[in-house]
Parts: sequence; structure tokens; C-alpha cells
Amino acid sequence: MFTALDSPYLVPDTDEFVVGEAATTPPGDSPGKRGCRKRLKAASKSLRELQRVLYAHDRHAVLLIFQAMDAAGKDGTIRSVLTGVNPAGCQVFSFKQPSTVELDHDFLWRTTRSLPERGRIGVFNRSYYEEVLVVRVHPKLLDYQRLPVIDHESIWRDRLESIRSHERHLAENGTVVLKFWLNVSREEQRRRFLSRLDEPEKNWKFSVGDVEERKYWDSYMKAYEDALRATSTRWAPWYAVPADSKPYMRMVIAELLVRSLERLGLEYPKPDAESVARFQEMRTLLEGEK
Repeated sequence: MFTALDSPYLVPDTDEFVVGEAATTPPGDSPGKRGCRKRLKAASKSLRELQRVLYAHDRHAVLLIFQAMDAAGKDGTIRSVLTGVNPAGCQVFSFKQPSTVELDHDFLWRTTRSLPERGRIGVFNRSYYEEVLVVRVHPKLLDYQRLPVIDHESIWRDRLESIRSHERHLAENGTVVLKFWLNVSREEQRRRFLSRLDEPEKNWKFSVGDVEERKYWDSYMKAYEDALRATSTRWAPWYAVPADSKPYMRMVIAELLVRSLERLGLEYPKPDAESVARFQEMRTLLEGEK
């Protein structure tokens, strides 16, 4: 079973993680924008080859989960990190407000339907973690979930336990689960919202509701802290990646993904002796064609 890579951004499998102490900016010795982009390009090249071997090897699936406050850069990061990866070997799903059908099932159902097959990389842009983040911040949403009983004191703990068990089941069956919290500061989010207002080509990204949610910043940070503490495990780690610098964030995530795939020891399938003999027969037939 896959185990977490060491990283300064790895959330420990303890109760020690504190959101307020997690970095939102790169360290002082980090590469500049140009250096980050150069390393991202190199990681993307490695990822393209690793994805091909992953697909051929067909023993593991990879699930990447991205969670963040609005304007942290989830969409752009997914696009940048997976640039050049064969679309046949990658699936991206975004989870927003659940549908009526989805609300008629347990909270893990809609994402379980979208899990990646062996040999593929699956990406969740938001995920089942919304059920212990936005729903926790706005518990009135539970009224729409048609639960037989709602115990507001235990439901979040119970859901986090369900998530932890769910991810262990995935890991034990060959899915590499990597989770990234894009840790953007409140001030940087404010600047990005203003940019969406100032630049006409970004107006479409702006949502009044996103600004309204800033009122609940502290509640979101508490929900993130509890979720990451409870569900960062050696088999499904969380990485709290600084998100105030997009080039640095993208580089860190790409390199973590490459290192994780390299650890799997992936190989192209090797034909057995019978197949090799048949290959030679086919070669003789092909070469003999006029």
C-alpha cells in the first residue's frame, strides 16, 4: 500500500496540525517564478511518461483531490500540472451543489461513481470533503439531505471517520490517494477577487457569493483544520501547499505527484515466453509480406 512522501507541507497523522501556522507563501530560498516554471515543465515531462507506464502497468489508479477557498487556483493548477498528459489516461470531475438524485444517496455516493479505473489518474476538483467543510460552515444544508437523524454534535466526527475508512479501502485496493489543500491567505484572495473585477476577461469568474463567503473565513479555517487533522494518513496524505504564489504551488504539486508515481516502481508489462515466440512468428509473417 502506498505511503506518504516526506515534504515540508505534509500534514502529520496527528492532532498537531494548526491552520494558522501553515505557510501561505513560499520559503525565502524558493526559486523565483522563472525557476518554478522551469521545474514545473520538467516535472510535467516526467509525468507524461509515468502516466503512460501507469496506464500500461494497469495495477494502480491515482486519485488527486484538490480543496481550497475560492480563488486559490484549483482550476489553473489542475490544468498546469496535467498539461501534456494523455486525456485517455486522465479524468477530471468537479463537484458543486449536489443534485436531487445525489441527495437521495449517502454523501460518498456521487464521488464514488467517479473514481478512476486502474491505470488512470482521476482528479476531484472539490470532493466529498465539501460535506465536512461547506456543509459544516452552513449546517442548514443538512436539512436538504433527507437524513433519518441529524446529531449536530457527532455528525462531523462520524463523516470524517467514514472518509478515513473510505480512503483506506481505496488505498488497500491499489488507488494512490493524494490530497492537496491550496492554502491561500485571506489578503491574497481579496486581491484576486479585485483582479476579477478589474480585468474584463476575468469578470466571468467573479461571484457575489464568493465574497459573501469571506464572512465565514474563520469558520472555514476551523473546518479545514479538523478535516485535515482527522484524515491525513500515511495511505491518503494531505499536503497543505502555499497558494499565494501560483508558480510555486504548481511546481510543488507536480513534483510531489512525480515522486509518488516513481515510488510505485511502475513497469511496462513484459511478455511471457509463449508471447515472445508468437511475436517472432508474427514478425516473420509481416516481414514476408510483399
